Amino acid sequence: METQPLYLRVAHHYRGAIRSGVLPPGERMPSVRTLTRLHQVSLSTALQACRSLEDEGLLEARPRSGYFVRPQRRSTLPPVTEPDTSRALAAQYVGMHDRVSAFVAQSARHAVQTDFAVAYASPDGYPAEALKNAAVRALRHHPDLLVNPRASPGEPALRAVLARRALEAGMGFSAEDIVVTQGCIEALNIALRAVARPGDTIAVESPTFYGLLQVLESLGLQALEIPTSPHTGLSVEALELALQTHAGIKAVVVVPNFQNPLACVMPDAHKQRLVALCARVGVPVIEDDTYGALTDDDVPLKPVKAWDREGGVIYCASLRKILAPGMRLGWVSGGRWHARIQMLKYAQSRTNEALMQLTTAEFMGSSAYDRHLGRLRRLLHQRREQTADAIARHFPAGTRLNLPQGSVMLWVELPPGCLAQTLFDTALRQGIRVAPGPLFSNSDRFSHFVRINAGFPFDAPADQALRVLGGLARQGA
Repeated sequence: METQPLYLRVAHHYRGAIRSGVLPPGERMPSVRTLTRLHQVSLSTALQACRSLEDEGLLEARPRSGYFVRPQRRSTLPPVTEPDTSRALAAQYVGMHDRVSAFVAQSARHAVQTDFAVAYASPDGYPAEALKNAAVRALRHHPDLLVNPRASPGEPALRAVLARRALEAGMGFSAEDIVVTQGCIEALNIALRAVARPGDTIAVESPTFYGLLQVLESLGLQALEIPTSPHTGLSVEALELALQTHAGIKAVVVVPNFQNPLACVMPDAHKQRLVALCARVGVPVIEDDTYGALTDDDVPLKPVKAWDREGGVIYCASLRKILAPGMRLGWVSGGRWHARIQMLKYAQSRTNEALMQLTTAEFMGSSAYDRHLGRLRRLLHQRREQTADAIARHFPAGTRLNLPQGSVMLWVELPPGCLAQTLFDTALRQGIRVAPGPLFSNSDRFSHFVRINAGFPFDAPADQALRVLGGLARQGA
């Protein structure tokens, strides 16, 4: 696997200096010729590095003067309030199907012009042309691919690439430990079926992805919501208390890196404590690492699985948000439950079709994938900053917001008295869609929160849509 391009390594060096304040706003960047001398690179490489930082919004080019550090606009909103971590809610049948179905049906009845409810980037953030070319090459090399059935837990070439990429994030397993799935949602479904039966209790984050709540409901499971910090993720202390006071918890489902919808990241020490706690009591951890690769930093975030030494963590991931939203391609490494997961996958949907697997294997196995991730991260960083600034400008006093260091989403706390469901209803009639907080919990604790997508271009229509949302919030929707 090729190393990161030289211009990105140079850019990374100065990105850190800008964000740490070593190069303050208004400071002149070393000239391109100085960069060539300091880093022993070509003029074109030095220029590429500066343009990369300019694309991120960190530098600005001034005619005949060179590059300067741009003043960094930052959201001035206070952070989202912390939850009460002293207790978990009572476990209950989830009951989310009707709520989510109403959300989808209501959305379909209106012409949505600005969609802040999705959780992926716009098409220009993904390598469409490169993937198309890789697919053509796959068909050229395997002309009978579409007419020849495949019988395996996934194409060996893709599983080998996934195992190598997992190694970069601190996980050590082989290609044979991986089962390819129809996205992360199937991986979660199979993982839950492997460790639980109808009527069992599953500990989940609160708030959490509504798709997970739907899966729990479809499997006849009960959800025990564990308080989750918008800054540090799942409260390990609250989970430990829940494990002591609620008998029969069969698994813990967690999204440690850019949790959906909070976009928070668990500190490594918390991840390590979570693994140790669950290993001690014999409760499996099911990890969803859908967004981990979307960090601003080029250093990969460690998943919980990196601390697993006993096979107690079932690792689930997806390529939909980081590579291609049009491909339902995910995977699972089942630890102690690997054989059962492989059987359940076969029983549930058989093997995935091969074309997208071979296409993805070729692309992810090359340096083009690293370049894509670098570009996507820079794009998302800029768009999050712009979206957060617009929310700060347009939304009423009392609004709270965390600005994460990665992902595609912002979790916004509305002022007291502004109900998210009412805001959703009113905005939808004006062609604007958001994801209201009640979708993400079986409780009423998030009735004044909304999740807003920040992965699409921040243009004049997007700014106007946020202005309209802010006006509605100011009126109490």
